Amino acid sequence: MRDGYVARWQGREYQVSPDGDHVRIYQPEPADGFEEVRPGRYVRVVPAGEVEELAYVRTTCTWQGQPFIVLGEHDGWLRVEYTGGRWPVAQAMGLEVFDFGVYQGWAPAAGVADLREQRV
Repeated sequence: MRDGYVARWQGREYQVSPDGDHVRIYQPEPADGFEEVRPGRYVRVVPAGEVEELAYVRTTCTWQGQPFIVLGEHDGWLRVEYTGGRWPVAQAMGLEVFDFGVYQGWAPAAGVADLREQRV
């Protein structure tokens, strides 16, 4: 499940972090110009002007008829964040209050519908 920035650079899509006039691009394997930042994670900083496309990708779904963002996945469960904005609904679903107005929980992956990526 993807939730973060992506960019197309030299014809390939990467996970990225925009940083002012530069973009940090990441990949899991070594390559020319990439520096290892931890095992299985390599980074290269390129000028923002070299990036062909920059977008934010977010995975969304519905669970029990309500809208959610998918934050992660583990062992057949999805970590989801409610986007409906209604406290009584979040409370009735047993969601945790993560922050003011932010409600999260674990949904069985088999129980969600409309799972899709959205580019913003």
